[in-house]
Amino acid sequence: MSAGAYAESPGPWVQAGRRLRRNAAAMAGAALLAAIGLACFVLPWWLGLDPTSTEPSQRLLPPSLVHPFGTDTLGRDLVARVLIGGRTSLLVGLAATAASVSIGVLYGGIAGFYGGRVDEAMMRIVDFLYGIPYMFLVILVMLMFAETARGEALPVFLALGLVQWLTMARIVRGQVLGLRDQDFVLAARVVGARDLRILLRHVLPNVMGPIVVYATLTVPTVIILESFLSFLGLGVELSWGQLVSDGVAVVNPIASPWWLLACPAAFLAATLFALNFLGDGLRDALDPKTGG
Repeated sequence: MSAGAYAESPGPWVQAGRRLRRNAAAMAGAALLAAIGLACFVLPWWLGLDPTSTEPSQRLLPPSLVHPFGTDTLGRDLVARVLIGGRTSLLVGLAATAASVSIGVLYGGIAGFYGGRVDEAMMRIVDFLYGIPYMFLVILVMLMFAETARGEALPVFLALGLVQWLTMARIVRGQVLGLRDQDFVLAARVVGARDLRILLRHVLPNVMGPIVVYATLTVPTVIILESFLSFLGLGVELSWGQLVSDGVAVVNPIASPWWLLACPAAFLAATLFALNFLGDGLRDALDPKTGG
């Protein structure tokens, strides 16, 4: 291969992007996720939707041209509640994932980089936390805020972020253990680079593939956990999980306002499918063993 051909060869991220664009399921998931995100973040502001506006005379109306998703037991428009509740669920999912990824990457990176007793002590803490049911930890944190911040997003974000970093720490630690003795790390040490600079500038950038993939797959997990907490009455005041809980409470064999359950559940399911398709596509695209 000539020097010119070698210089023009695309980098690994460019190749990964090409493989991702050839994955129809991943691109469909990305398009669906973008559409849901635009609907939840732009439409309420553009249309001036108010999820708290009540109209008792319009209660429990089925879907129609005036109310495409129908109305709830207080006459509130379900379009406004589903879209703004989706905004909350997506924000909690993204924020908690960002927190868990940041903690896991830093913790696992330090453990793998230093190894030895440092690694042993840090990973024993992870093993101990793994032994505690994570839902117990989440509910415990939520109950700590029960009187001061009930129904707000901050305690949910903290609770989910504090328990989702363990797997990320293990993944990063394993990757860093395999990189810390590579030639480029030894070269950085020879020229006098400090440990923190080596870790942040040379080691962790080479672990970005697994980090991106796991982060993408963590978002749906966090959204499901937030929905479960809202279903139990411990989550955010207005989210898809809370709307599903409200729908389950009123659907019965005598009177079945099915739209109260179907509409938020459909948005929740579509978002989870889209995130999983996109995460699977990113995993295949960033895998160096993948053909393409």
